[in-house]
Amino acid sequence: MSKIKIFSLGGLNEIGKNMYIVEVDQDIFVFDAGLKYPDDNNLGVDYIIPNYDYLKQNKARVKGLFITHGHDQHMGAIADILLDIPELKIYGTTFTLQTLKEELENDNIPTNNLVEIKPHKKLEFGSNSIFPISLTHAVPDAVGYVLYTTDGAIFYTGNFVFDPTMSDFYKTDVGKLAYVGKQGVLCLLSESMYADKKGFTSPNHRTSTLIREILYKHNNERILFNIFKAQLYRIQELFTEVMKTNRRVVIMGKGLEKSILTAIDMKYIDFDKSRIGTLKEVEDKNVIVLISDEREKPFSNIKRIIRGYDKFIKINQDDTVVFASPVYDGMEKSFTKVLDDIAAMGANLETFPTKKYLSLHASSEDLMLMLDLMKPTYYFPVDGEYRNQVANKEVALQFGMKEENIILNLNGQVATFVNGKLLDTKEIVKTDDILIDGKTPGDIGELVLKDREMLSDNGIVIVTATLDKLTKQVLAGPEILTRGFIYVKENIDLIKEAERLSGEIIENNIRPHYVDFNKIKSEIRDRVGKYFYDQTECKPMILIVIQEV
Repeated sequence: MSKIKIFSLGGLNEIGKNMYIVEVDQDIFVFDAGLKYPDDNNLGVDYIIPNYDYLKQNKARVKGLFITHGHDQHMGAIADILLDIPELKIYGTTFTLQTLKEELENDNIPTNNLVEIKPHKKLEFGSNSIFPISLTHAVPDAVGYVLYTTDGAIFYTGNFVFDPTMSDFYKTDVGKLAYVGKQGVLCLLSESMYADKKGFTSPNHRTSTLIREILYKHNNERILFNIFKAQLYRIQELFTEVMKTNRRVVIMGKGLEKSILTAIDMKYIDFDKSRIGTLKEVEDKNVIVLISDEREKPFSNIKRIIRGYDKFIKINQDDTVVFASPVYDGMEKSFTKVLDDIAAMGANLETFPTKKYLSLHASSEDLMLMLDLMKPTYYFPVDGEYRNQVANKEVALQFGMKEENIILNLNGQVATFVNGKLLDTKEIVKTDDILIDGKTPGDIGELVLKDREMLSDNGIVIVTATLDKLTKQVLAGPEILTRGFIYVKENIDLIKEAERLSGEIIENNIRPHYVDFNKIKSEIRDRVGKYFYDQTECKPMILIVIQEV
């Protein structure tokens, strides 16, 4: 008999940042380590990852990190985690590790800790074991993980759908799922993003018909296709339709090109490589141009093209721009701005209606079928906003599960099982967001975000003055410079009065052979800041620079 703890460091009450911990006695198993895309309030933040202090504090007990599939929401935090825990073993299937390896190599992070696994090949960890099962998702080689314990199996699905038409690297092994269910499942952790959608996701995830219509409708026009590079299933749908035409494909970006060519070589994508052109053909009329977003900056590459910063391509009035990737929560405003900018340039726009064309996530009937196959004692909705988790709970209730056996937790809330029974321990593990900005290691912090918010709302004022090092007399200034606050030429009197106030404060705090710089700075911020607010109702950030010469 064992003591088992299940909790999340990220992924509950949010989209992305998935990271789930299962602790069996002294052994810790980590499932996924994803990032979350920043919304419009996270000024300058590239991406957000879970706080993994718990893993750093207990790294000797961590048996491994098991990745379900190659999407950033499930593995985008690994590069940052490996900087702190370089000895961490990463387990994943062939395509998942190939995608991860490319990202790690770009960041000059060693890849010797990557351990390739095969679906349906058990991994032993003492009295516990891990059994990966093939599932259907938007990328090949997606798996869910069964953790076998002495008290029963714990199954984490990752993202999945049921679609019998998808084969080879996308096929779900329903037989293995049913076999695990017959052995006895203690707890099922199942995704929640589409739990409120009725029916099965299939066939609403198939977009071949729409792609075919777009190619026919815009025949002999250049089409720019914006898509996530990890969405291989949708790229395959596009390539299948392209092969029925005489069009050629140009891939923008070395990372995207390398990923697609590698996928073709590894037989994950079926496409004639001779149809892939070079950047010399990017201006041709009958070409398909593939554009992918960077992992940490959604719409970054298409924005660069819109603004005219891309040296290879510009959007023309007779172009068609197609957005084939989902818009994540919090990015709607940015997406709308991109669409407006493209429309203003006169180009044609095509988007995939999200209500009709779904991503490959489990809808209510998919979830019920998984419940029927697993027949778990306890059910733990994961991966989604809280409303999605609640909808997933409703699905389980409709299926016939007891309400007391459904775990509706937030990040850090621990579900504890002793001898196979759920106990109400009220244990909480500390969780938080780590905000990543560029290549800077570590969290940039809320104070930095607050400063950026203040700068974006009210601008900045810089007060400068120069003093004599010996006499402490004012030699120059004070002078006021502003950025993003007011238009100086129309507010000369305002600036002059602020300079007078600053000079008065400096003079009042000069003593023979001594200047109280701290008092000068605090008084200028207080009095000049109050003056600006009284005159403009704005609170700019005020920086004071006083030097001695």
